[in-house]
Amino acid sequence: MKITVKLDSEGFLPDKYGKNAPTEYLKNDGPILSFPIEIDNLPQDTQALALTLIDYDAVPVAGFPWIHWIATDIPVTNIIPEDASRINKNITQGKNSMVSRYINVTDPTLNTRYAGPKPPENHDYTLTVFALSQPTHLSEGFYLNELLKAVKPITLDQQKIELASRG
Repeated sequence: MKITVKLDSEGFLPDKYGKNAPTEYLKNDGPILSFPIEIDNLPQDTQALALTLIDYDAVPVAGFPWIHWIATDIPVTNIIPEDASRINKNITQGKNSMVSRYINVTDPTLNTRYAGPKPPENHDYTLTVFALSQPTHLSEGFYLNELLKAVKPITLDQQKIELASRG
């Protein structure tokens, strides 16, 4: 399996998916437009996909890795389209780090969707896509630990890539 995200000419996630997004892609000053993900060479028996987008560079700032997006039971596809987090009703999304008691965002359109990068300086983000032998059947609003436990016995393949975002 291979995953690809198109980056800008300098190797960064395009601005419209992060803190420098145009106003129409911001909500409460946070980026909400998820980027497209291309997926090639899926295992033959793949029945669903899952993903995580985590900022480990956030540890010195937040005290923990920042969860930007987690989703599961994504129908098998070769492209998760731009803005899938807001427009695709066929995926189940989990809580991002805005639900943390330190941030305490209660709006599910913000804490259970893609929350794009807003780093104070350039950060790297780890995107992991899982090819699953069956759906996880997790409920909307699940947590990262629940996803990792659910995918462990049903993962056919997984791939990680690092994505950089401008500070």
